[in-house]
Amino acid sequence: MKCTQARWRVHCSGQVQHVGFRYTAMYLAKKLYLTGWVENLWDGTVLLEAQGGTAQLRKFLIQLKSQPHLHIEKADIELLPLQPYERGFQVRGGK
Repeated sequence: MKCTQARWRVHCSGQVQHVGFRYTAMYLAKKLYLTGWVENLWDGTVLLEAQGGTAQLRKFLIQLKSQPHLHIEKADIELLPLQPYERGFQVRGGK
């Protein structure tokens, strides 16, 4: 059975900054063998791109939303082209 690969851009709003969102996302992504990045935006939201199997991507978002210290009110998902040479998952920006 072949695992379908995808890349999602997810724009999250709610109580998502100053609560450890980026490092929680990085930990969960690495645990699920996803690649990509996460960063805080100037408007108080968080943007992330994650790539891997669609089942792992779904699991990633479910686990992220179930974290008691994060309060994601809205998560808009956009499908992007795969980046085949990307390695790892990183936190971007210093804010």
